[in-house]
Amino acid sequence: MNFDAAHLGQWFKEIGPITAHLVIWAIIFAESGLLIGFFLPGDSLLFTAGFLASQNILSIQYLVLGCFVAAVLGDSVGYLTGNRFGRRLFQREDSWLFHKKHLVSAQGFYKKYGKKAIVLARFVPIVRTFAPIVAGIGAMHYRTFLSYNVIGGFIWTFGVTLLGYSLGAVIPDVDKYLLPIILIIIVVSLLPSVFHIYQERNKSSRH
Repeated sequence: MNFDAAHLGQWFKEIGPITAHLVIWAIIFAESGLLIGFFLPGDSLLFTAGFLASQNILSIQYLVLGCFVAAVLGDSVGYLTGNRFGRRLFQREDSWLFHKKHLVSAQGFYKKYGKKAIVLARFVPIVRTFAPIVAGIGAMHYRTFLSYNVIGGFIWTFGVTLLGYSLGAVIPDVDKYLLPIILIIIVVSLLPSVFHIYQERNKSSRH
């Protein structure tokens, strides 16, 4: 996905606003709960889409509401997948679409933060895809899961999208700084994963 705002905005204009919104919602849904979605760029997409909404290329109302629903539904699908097929996932062979280490990493994240992991994982790439699956494997009560799912989905989708929208609306020529801002968002979102991996390696080296 090319996140150059000009090219992406032009592409959205070519495919039309309805299709553009559907594409964004589909990506957010896939990254939130489908195993094949772990590599998708949710954070940077939300921010860039918010910026494009400030330029009247997308509708901010449809964008945030649709992304919120897609994120919540995606996590719910992930939960149901883990609840029904979770144990089999640990027996699967690695492939280019599935790596068991991602599931193990999400499991460690979940053990460390408990139920709050469902909210916190929204801001951690890869982990946000596998955290609901781990919650399903652990048989967290669905109503409890759903409450954290809704909170996390709301903070993530509304927060990141409206940040992009607000900056686009109040800062002149913010598109010139869009790439550095997106890179900062990606780096910041990756820091928890890097720190977690560092901690796990330190623990392993001590034993």
